[in-house]
Amino acid sequence: MLLKEEVLGRNEAAYAREEKSVPRQPEEDEKACFLGLGFPPPPRKSVVVVVGYALTSKKTKSFLQPKLEGLARNKGILFVAIDQNRPLSEQGPFDIVLHKLSGKEWRQILEDYRQSHPEVTVLDPPDAIQHLHNRQYMLQEVADMNFSDSYGKVGVPRQLVVKRDASSIPDAVSGAGLRLPLVAKPLVADGSAKSHELSLAYDRYSLQKLEPPLVLQEFVNHGGVMFKVYIVGEAIKVVRRFSLPDVSRKELSKSAGVFPFPRVSCAAASADDADLDPSVAELPPRPLLERFAKELRRRLGLRLFNLDIIREHGTRDHYYVIDINYFPGYGKMPEYEHIFTDFLLSLAQSKYRKRSSA
Repeated sequence: MLLKEEVLGRNEAAYAREEKSVPRQPEEDEKACFLGLGFPPPPRKSVVVVVGYALTSKKTKSFLQPKLEGLARNKGILFVAIDQNRPLSEQGPFDIVLHKLSGKEWRQILEDYRQSHPEVTVLDPPDAIQHLHNRQYMLQEVADMNFSDSYGKVGVPRQLVVKRDASSIPDAVSGAGLRLPLVAKPLVADGSAKSHELSLAYDRYSLQKLEPPLVLQEFVNHGGVMFKVYIVGEAIKVVRRFSLPDVSRKELSKSAGVFPFPRVSCAAASADDADLDPSVAELPPRPLLERFAKELRRRLGLRLFNLDIIREHGTRDHYYVIDINYFPGYGKMPEYEHIFTDFLLSLAQSKYRKRSSA
C-alpha cells in the first residue's frame, strides 16, 4: 500500500539520520529499551509508528504490560522511553509522544516541543490535561453542555468549592442550597493518593471537620453501581464498578459525622458479573455515550480519558458525571491492548493521509 510505503520510507530516513547523529548503543541496550522489556526491536522496515513515552514508573508498569507490548511489536509500533535527563528535542524522531507526568517544568518542555515539532502528535496537550487537575473546573464543560437527547440526560451533581476556612462550610452549604449527604473531594486531582481521599458527610455541623481546599458534591443515590467509561480516541469501552450504597432519608436522619471511604472504582470492585437488578446494571445507551463523548472530546481537547458516570436510582435516563480522569488505568480496561494499538495506528494513518492530500 502506498500509505504504508510512505510511512516506512519516512521512518527509514529518520533512523538513518538518527544513526549518523547519535552514537549507537550496544545491542543489549537497544533490546532493553524496546517496549521497556527485553523484546528485541522489530526489523526496522516493519516499524510503522514510533511512540516516545514519558510515564511514571507505576504507570509504565500498569500500562506497558507484556500482552500490549507483544501486540504492538507485531503491528509495527515501537515504544521508546523518553530520557527526562536529556533535551526532548534531541530524542526521537517520534511519530507520537505519550505522556503522563506532572510539574510546570515538564509542561513547559512539552509545550515548547509541540510548537517546534508540529509533525509529532502529542497525547495530549499539557494545558488541556491541567484543566482536569482542578475539581473546580473539571466538570464545568459537562455542566455547560447541558446534554440531552432521546436516550437520556447527562449532567453533574450540584457542588460547592471551599478553598479555606472550614468553619464557614456549614453556612456556605446552606446558602448554596446543597442537600446532605455530601461527598467531599480534594480540590486537586493529580492522581496522587491524597487526591483520592474522599469522605461522605452526613450532617452540616460535621462539615467543619473537613480540610479545605475541597469540593463538596451532592451525593446522588445510584443503586451502588457506577459506570467507568473509557475513551481512547473515538473508541469507547464501558465497565461496571461497585460504588457507595444508596442513603435513605431515614438513614440520613439517624447518621452524623464525616466518614472517609476507600477508592470505590478500582478493578477489584468490578460489578460486571454480579447478579444485579437490571434497572441498576443496565449500561448507559451506546448512542448516548457516543454523542456525549464526541462533544466532550472536542470541548476538552483530549483523546485519552475516562468518565465516572452514575444513573440516578429510580430513573432510566438521568445520568451524572462525577469525575473525569486523564490517561486512566487502561490496563484494567477489557481488550485495551487491541483498542490502544488500533488507536495509535489510526493516528499515524490520519496524519499521512493529510500530508498526501496537501
